[in-house]
Amino acid sequence: MQLEKVVNYHKALADPTRIKMLILLAEGELNGGELAERLYVTPATITHHATKLREASLINERRDKNTIYFSLNHYFIKNSAAATEELIYRRSEEGGRTMEEKNEALRASVIRNFFTAEGRLKNIPSQLKKKLIVLEHIVSALEKGRTYSEKEMNEFIKGYHDDFATIRREFIMHQYMYRDKEVYELNPQELWARWEALT
Repeated sequence: MQLEKVVNYHKALADPTRIKMLILLAEGELNGGELAERLYVTPATITHHATKLREASLINERRDKNTIYFSLNHYFIKNSAAATEELIYRRSEEGGRTMEEKNEALRASVIRNFFTAEGRLKNIPSQLKKKLIVLEHIVSALEKGRTYSEKEMNEFIKGYHDDFATIRREFIMHQYMYRDKEVYELNPQELWARWEALT
């Protein structure tokens, strides 16, 4: 099934006009007439290629009266690209990767799956290992040696997720930070909970 999806994804991309359409749509939603005008093709050509892209789930369509607007399906584009890489390299890497490489691949996978393209946390993972990866990713954006008030911490965390109280407590619980009279500071990295040690 995964192989079929990967093949369909690449078939949909195997045309210069369709690639150009995706590049333009990366800038924002456009209707068929606007795409035709910017690509110097007929509206019928756009309709043909849009059908191929839609069938591969690479674009979304929205109708407003007699006009159809197109936008990228960011999730499927990124997911299909990642699936291609995983399918090709999976067997050769399983036996040959070092533990460090496997950990880095896991870290990248968790960040890709739990954060939006804008960097917002979709939800707090329930599995401890993934939760620690997420917490480490967020806390790494703080400045070493600087102290933060509770209000500053709340505002910082809200940039990632609305449940700032839970994440703030997790920072303390897993030794990423310490708190003294509502003042927060990063601990040395040696004290941080090590997700790499978990199975």
